[in-house]
Amino acid sequence: MPLKPASQFEKLAARGKTMSKVLLVEDEADLASQIKLSLTREHYTVEHVDNGQSALDMLRVYQYDVVVLDWGLPGMTGLEVMKKFREKGGKTPILMLTARSSIDDRAEGLDSGADDYLPKPFHAKELNARLRALIRRASQSTTTVLNVGNLSLDPVARKVERDGVELKLEPKEFNLLEFLMRNPNTVFSAEALIDRVWESDTLVSTDAIRTYIKGIRKKVDTNGDSIISTVHGVGYRLDAK
Repeated sequence: MPLKPASQFEKLAARGKTMSKVLLVEDEADLASQIKLSLTREHYTVEHVDNGQSALDMLRVYQYDVVVLDWGLPGMTGLEVMKKFREKGGKTPILMLTARSSIDDRAEGLDSGADDYLPKPFHAKELNARLRALIRRASQSTTTVLNVGNLSLDPVARKVERDGVELKLEPKEFNLLEFLMRNPNTVFSAEALIDRVWESDTLVSTDAIRTYIKGIRKKVDTNGDSIISTVHGVGYRLDAK
């Protein structure tokens, strides 16, 4: 079932840009392709599977910021996937997609653990807005702009400034810095950063992470003091005073 066409589709990425990681579980290939394209334009990292068992396998191994889950999957339904995930203690926000639109169906989906419910067909713009709301709620963040010391990062405008002067970062540098600024004073191994910022099937080495960190430091640090510390033998930490 196709997405309803949204006007000025190419301009959707101008709002709510993010680096959040999404698991898309949808068996309709055309719809999945449209959703992935829309979310990728919004700067989400999107991973797609087309059946319930694969979804559970991915959720057991990887961490996501939000799950977009179709109800009518072959074999194991989206409702069953959600129940099994919640029974195992899964907390990731879930947006359920379904052609079912009755009040009883909506209530069943929400009672089974869905955080939101979107009937098909839907506008790409509405899907993106609902995902932004779920992610904001999950992070319990009331501010859009992230601030650490003299550094500010606006995930909506995709802009980083130091003392009011804009800095030019590469897309992956921006995503990596955003993740670290959202999780200050926490040490992450290179492997954990790869898991949270890159798609799971992307071939990224720990040496590449070292290179990205070096690039970020070169652009954001002042007076020889680095905002990102290397915890030798463990990983990296963004220090927030």
